[in-house]
Amino acid sequence: MRTHRLALVAAAAVLAAAVALPQSAGAAETAPIGFGAGTTGGGNATPVTVSTLAALRTAVSGDSPKAVRVSGLISLSGQVDIGSNTTVVGVGSGSGLTGGGLRIKEKTNVVVRNLNISKPVAPADGITVQKSTKVWIDHNSFSADRSHDKDFYDGLLDITHASDHVTVSWNTFKDHFKGSLVGHSDNNAAEDTGHLRVTYHHNHFSNVYSRIPSLRFGTGHFYDNYVQGADTAVHSRMGAQMLVENNVFRTTKLAVTTSRSSDIDGYAVLRGNDLGGAATEISGTGSFTTPPYSYTAEPASTVVASVTNGAGAGKFQ
Repeated sequence: MRTHRLALVAAAAVLAAAVALPQSAGAAETAPIGFGAGTTGGGNATPVTVSTLAALRTAVSGDSPKAVRVSGLISLSGQVDIGSNTTVVGVGSGSGLTGGGLRIKEKTNVVVRNLNISKPVAPADGITVQKSTKVWIDHNSFSADRSHDKDFYDGLLDITHASDHVTVSWNTFKDHFKGSLVGHSDNNAAEDTGHLRVTYHHNHFSNVYSRIPSLRFGTGHFYDNYVQGADTAVHSRMGAQMLVENNVFRTTKLAVTTSRSSDIDGYAVLRGNDLGGAATEISGTGSFTTPPYSYTAEPASTVVASVTNGAGAGKFQ
């Protein structure tokens, strides 16, 4: 009889596992997909937990492998410089930085996850990636407000000066004028051309006015993102190549443009998007149609549910 009961318990467990809802794709990702693939950060380094600005600055400095856990909300002005081979992760759903942000300058192999980064007062960005390679920005919540002048805060996430091999995944960007700039100037072709390869997937942009993203010179893959309340969303310029795939746009005036604000237009390929009535301005159809990495783009019909359930701090563990 006991053997029979054990068999029934085992069978019930198998059935429960079979019918259980799967973990969201965002929660399951332990490594970046896209141009940032292969980024490992601090790897298996023993984590150090910090709760003050001074301790954070010390913990993330240098280029040896390290994992830093941020506990609580740290106020600052300006930015904290992050060394190579570093993972920075927020503890729980409410940890992070306010008033300033992080800078990854002339570094490689950096992971930033699960942070709340809010109100980066200019000239600080929420995160700046500059002259750096192999960066993964994942499951963070970026925000500011639109009650100040558009230049009171700087960018939420800016990627500049020939940075390369970057993935931006499962983040929320909220209440801001200038979302994410890739390539800072029309006059920087000599440095940027051949670089600035960035993947954005499963991000939620809500009440962000523009730069979702704005890309100069580089190559961008923008897929499975949810954009709400933008004036101008995806902006390809200065010869940039953008593949815009299976995204959802709502209450957005212009979903994609290749012909504004610069002397040289960009290029874009659009497929599988739900524009929600938003306009497009495509002056040049691009040649970037097949990314050089493995990925699976879910259809636009499921993007809103996936992104609203899975994006932002507190949702990857």
